[in-house]
Amino acid sequence: MKFMKLGSKPDTFYSSNGVRSVTSEVRSDIIIQMNETRYLLHKFPLLSKCLKLQKLCSENPESSELQVIGLLDFPGGTDAFELCAKFCYGITITISAYNIVVARCAAKYLQMTEDVEKGNLVHKLEVFFNSCILNGWKDCIVTLQTTKPFKSWSEELGITSRCIEAVVSKVVSNPSKVSLSHSHAGQNGDKEDAPTNKGWWGDDLSELRIDLYWRTMAALKSGGKVPANLIGDSLKIYTSKWLPKISRDLENGSVLSGDMVASSSNSRLLLESIITLLPIERNAVSCSFLLKLLKAANILQASVSTRMELARRIAIQLDKAKVCDLMIPSVSTDSETIYDIDIFQNILEQFLLQSHTQRTSPPRTLQLAENCDNKLQENCISSLDPNGSMIKVAQLVDGYLKEIARDVNVPLSKFIALTVAVPELARPNHDDLYKAINIYLKSHPNLSKSERKDLCRTLDCKKLSMEACMHAAQNELLPLRVVVQVLFFEQARVAMAGGQLTEMPSHIKALLASKDTTTNPHGLLISHTSPRHAEEQWSKSRNPSVSSSKMKLEADDYSEDDSLKVKQRCLLPTRPKKSILHKLGLMNRNENERKKI
Repeated sequence: MKFMKLGSKPDTFYSSNGVRSVTSEVRSDIIIQMNETRYLLHKFPLLSKCLKLQKLCSENPESSELQVIGLLDFPGGTDAFELCAKFCYGITITISAYNIVVARCAAKYLQMTEDVEKGNLVHKLEVFFNSCILNGWKDCIVTLQTTKPFKSWSEELGITSRCIEAVVSKVVSNPSKVSLSHSHAGQNGDKEDAPTNKGWWGDDLSELRIDLYWRTMAALKSGGKVPANLIGDSLKIYTSKWLPKISRDLENGSVLSGDMVASSSNSRLLLESIITLLPIERNAVSCSFLLKLLKAANILQASVSTRMELARRIAIQLDKAKVCDLMIPSVSTDSETIYDIDIFQNILEQFLLQSHTQRTSPPRTLQLAENCDNKLQENCISSLDPNGSMIKVAQLVDGYLKEIARDVNVPLSKFIALTVAVPELARPNHDDLYKAINIYLKSHPNLSKSERKDLCRTLDCKKLSMEACMHAAQNELLPLRVVVQVLFFEQARVAMAGGQLTEMPSHIKALLASKDTTTNPHGLLISHTSPRHAEEQWSKSRNPSVSSSKMKLEADDYSEDDSLKVKQRCLLPTRPKKSILHKLGLMNRNENERKKI
């Protein structure tokens, strides 16, 4: 760092009985009173360079030998005044980035200009500031850090604005031509090697208080010469430095401390300032980082507009989120849930709205896609969702559902609303959805029969894996209709593939018998109606417009055309394969053999 020495005489200031004076053969003739400190000095060296003291002495002439002048509002206090007084006496002083702001403000107050004497302090400080401070990276950063106690003075003198302009110009220039910050300083004495990382400046800017940081970053953004991802990286660095302190203190209920986090209102200002600096480009910052900001916004009770803006930005890249990042703690006194489900629901709605806006295919295409076989459905999904973002978000929703399902305070209505939020085609596999429903059933044992049915309506047994089907067939928490759907679908699949039907487990037969469901002597489901009518009954869904692949039991009747569509959509491979009922039968027989033993 650069420094400047002024004066050549040794320091002869001393203290005696609370009075500061200077060793001299000449008798003192002026007293400068500053708060609790009194200076016993000489008029000639002071008044020859300080127009302010000249005016005060002329305005208050006294007959006594010692004239008393009060300086109660002096910027920088006694240290700043003593710096200027030593300059007047020719005593050696050192000026650097650490004290140039206070020295410049004090010289401005005392009016130590060229009009009073050539080569006065103001002129020397300005020369040093323009030639050395503004040309050094670290010097600019340190100078900005020292402006806080003299905010209005620094603004009036142009110190703050000139330093910010210098910093911005250095960032956008070739990094190899910029003197490094202290965090990147070389090991060879005072030499500072050029950085190789284009985002090297982010660490140093994170030392600034939020108002200076915001002005600097806003200038960098408006210039358009710094890539958006580097702007985002700098924001991450700044947030990681200050945001964890905010969140930890608030969660522990402790009083915030420090220059930048002195109060919750200052913390909200810091957070909202960071959010306003976010680049508009989609991948400038990660979704994880945005969710971290949203968690902080929730804790700090930021404005609704701030949280809505974050939700909108998160929705743009929701497919890149992780379930753990979405678990935002609930801080609302109106909600008893562990996590803030409303925020996630809002994000999901924003994502679906943006996806609908961007989709070029008409809604009819989606409806036709549901009426296709598996291969055609895959092609339709690929054309409608080329990036796979909708499928990724559906997986994210199912993972989120598994987490919140453990919370006994999660209302059934909110849980169901999330299960049905994503399009049906976005869930090619329902295993995770089934796991979430199963967890919810375990955590909410007091659900009524109708509530259990509502909870399972979205579940498509045809999209369950063999392992999930085996578990569902033995799951006593599920409504009977779901268990029957799993068993019927498996029987139908094996029968149409030419396989051999096997006996059902004893507890399933007992359950079916208690509900008047007819089975043959081997425990297989049989129908008293024609094959066509049986197929229609088992292919009902809760709404004729919904895909019949759900295999729901409902009271409505399908037309003959609908039945034909069911047959076309439910075509299965002709190659025989072992069924879930075969595996369940083996498990049942093994269980009976163990009982006999």
